[in-house]
Amino acid sequence: MSPTSAQAPASRKAAAPRKSAAATRLVVMVATRKGAWFFHGDAGRKTWKVDGPRFLGHIISHVQLDPRDGRTLLAAAKTGHLGPTIFRSTNLGRTWKEARQPPAFAPPTGGLPGRSVDHTFWLTPGHASERDTWYAGTSPQGLFRSEDGGVSWASLPAVNDDANFREWMGTVQDGTPDGPKLHSVIVDPRDAAHLYFAMSGGGVHESRDAGRSWSTLIKGMEVFESGDAGNPSFHDPHCVRLCPGDPDRLYQQNHFGIYRIDRAQGGSGDAAADTWQRIGRKMPKRVGDIGFPMVVHPRDADTAWVFPMDGNTVWPRTSPDGRPAAYVTRNAGRTWQRLDQGLPESQAWWTVKRQAMTVDALARPALYLGTTAGELWIGRDEGARWSNLARHLPEIYAVEVAELT
Repeated sequence: MSPTSAQAPASRKAAAPRKSAAATRLVVMVATRKGAWFFHGDAGRKTWKVDGPRFLGHIISHVQLDPRDGRTLLAAAKTGHLGPTIFRSTNLGRTWKEARQPPAFAPPTGGLPGRSVDHTFWLTPGHASERDTWYAGTSPQGLFRSEDGGVSWASLPAVNDDANFREWMGTVQDGTPDGPKLHSVIVDPRDAAHLYFAMSGGGVHESRDAGRSWSTLIKGMEVFESGDAGNPSFHDPHCVRLCPGDPDRLYQQNHFGIYRIDRAQGGSGDAAADTWQRIGRKMPKRVGDIGFPMVVHPRDADTAWVFPMDGNTVWPRTSPDGRPAAYVTRNAGRTWQRLDQGLPESQAWWTVKRQAMTVDALARPALYLGTTAGELWIGRDEGARWSNLARHLPEIYAVEVAELT
């Protein structure tokens, strides 16, 4: 997985050298509506071997490899007979076991109504210093932690049982069509106690004490015209990413645009450390800055990618004009460049979901994305050249990539 590094200099480019690609293999983990697939590739990304389907028929929302040991996998599943659960493998997916205690809400307290987990939506490995810690975000919105490698999960009451959070979360009828989500769970690589997460809807939140208390991080984010920008309930972040090359910088794809925040004072010089800056207004007006995934470069914090969706008043959630393309900024959002070489030139009306686009950490990174039409794509040379890796898969929910040595 992506290595961490100390804070980058003013250029926001991390100077740590990459290890040789000769010893590296890649695995692309694809979570779909009807199972999971694993695509194993060589360091040159020229040949790929398919392993799958696994969990055929199960709804798989997310699959993650633990970068701390390079062999443990967790898969968030919703099954017809088991309901919402998590499967765990300690041998790179050859065998799997169900979690002994999957994420589940505790009995309600303080007069709050009870809730049940519909599905686990997001999985995040814990800090490098916390060997067996994982975090999970669910639908309806909930945050859970495991300290035994994903075998058992405990509710974080400062989120799940807090009256303010419960109000911001709204009801199960609010949010995305398949249920509101707690997502984008982030652990600061410098500090195990420094956490972020986002809710659709419900805003972005930060903890500096390992989840015992939280503060909102919504200043500068826009909401719809009649909404109250000071109320987290009106905020709908789609995806938040922390830059490995500079952990003080985060990017966000939101229901209302593309944003960047620099937490360190004196960072970019154009925004306060607690204020999001909308950088998507520099996108072409005919395309707009609405979408779902956000991807950041593994070393250069000035570089990030998005995949816009049509954001007009009826929200069709398809590629604008049926002409899909990624867009890249290499200067922290001051300008954007269209990347569509190899992608369909017309009549491609699919969507890329918030977890379905990622980037590897090789010397010349490649992008990977999955579509609602069941297509898996690779964007070589940082998205400059796209080609198809697989077609006719089920609807793709999430794509992750990891390095194996």
